[in-house]
Amino acid sequence: MEVRELVEVIVKALVDRPDEVVITEVSGAHSCVLELQVAPGDVGKVIGKKGVHADAIRRIVSAVGGKEKKRYVLEIIEDRHRD
Repeated sequence: MEVRELVEVIVKALVDRPDEVVITEVSGAHSCVLELQVAPGDVGKVIGKKGVHADAIRRIVSAVGGKEKKRYVLEIIEDRHRD
């Protein structure tokens, strides 16, 4: 399972609208940025009280990245514009 898929499974389990979870992966040579977008009402659920959920997801991503010798950064995009 890829890191992006792992984050997607975790986040979809937390939110009320899993169909609106979008993860964009921007890869570099030694690092990768995962941009996470969720429905506006679900942002708080992903972040959690005092950032507990976001921190836990970031720790998991960091641990997997250490195994792959690649640095992963999870960014939670809070403001999503709809067309």
